[in-house]
Amino acid sequence: MKFFRFIPILAAAVCFNLPAQAELVDGLKAVVNSGVVTVAEVDDFVMPAVQSLRREYAGDQAVFQQKLDGALGDGLEQLIERQLILRDFDVEGYRLPDTVVDELVQEQIRDKFGDRITLMKTLQAQGQTFEKFRQQVRDQYIVSALRSKNMSSDKIIISPYKVETYYLAHQDDFKVEDEIKLRMIVLNKTSADETNTLSLANEILAKIKEGATFPEMASVYSQGSQRSQGGDWGWVERSVLRKELAETAFTLKPGQVSGVVETPEACYLMLVEQTRPAHVKPLNEVRDDVEATLRTQAQKQLEQLWIVKLKQKTFIRLF
Repeated sequence: MKFFRFIPILAAAVCFNLPAQAELVDGLKAVVNSGVVTVAEVDDFVMPAVQSLRREYAGDQAVFQQKLDGALGDGLEQLIERQLILRDFDVEGYRLPDTVVDELVQEQIRDKFGDRITLMKTLQAQGQTFEKFRQQVRDQYIVSALRSKNMSSDKIIISPYKVETYYLAHQDDFKVEDEIKLRMIVLNKTSADETNTLSLANEILAKIKEGATFPEMASVYSQGSQRSQGGDWGWVERSVLRKELAETAFTLKPGQVSGVVETPEACYLMLVEQTRPAHVKPLNEVRDDVEATLRTQAQKQLEQLWIVKLKQKTFIRLF
């Protein structure tokens, strides 16, 4: 019985070779059994990426074209995979009740549009029907659900050996720059040339030298986001700080308070509580991250194997 299921599909595919269908073929990028992927679908799918590439490579047309070709190729592949997954949903006999689709549509309206009127105006502006929107919501849910099913983490075992092997092979990924445990008082200026902020910073510095604690002064005067924590920034690398601050902060010894560091926007006081030289994070600190990376890689491999199997039992023609 399975043989006869493919006869209409192959017949439909053959039709695309007829001269009468030449105009239709020109608008196609792929045929996936009885489904198609059109040029317009690919263009719409990659549009956000193309806009980003156009901004990034505005001055280099050759590189832009190369990146564009890559984006179009990736987009086509993703849309083909989408068709494969939707077909698998039908072949396996799965069903998604209309009531569930209606609930999904209502969630989309609530989360993205607020109300149905806004949705309908948006669809009208895009030249899209509500029925097509509903179908897209249904298809997106099916694709996501089947991907999750076939990439289930229950099938994946990340052994300690795999974790350690990955860690040893990717030492550069776990390198940390020189770090300091930093507290900072931030005093914002009202303008670049005003002097009141600098005077206040010097007064605060004087109080600290007279015995006031840095956290206390930060809690009272700082305008930074860490004010409630006494100006505590925790451990920071040089790259986290703006150049003027880093040049001063990384010359301080533990327990030492900086002088006033002035920029056009603000004045700063810094206390370095501890220092830590550049090092490679030990495995016990990054084990969870390594396991997450390996799990993601394994899930991707499962997905690729699944897609390959779907392709092997599916008629696909590229144009």
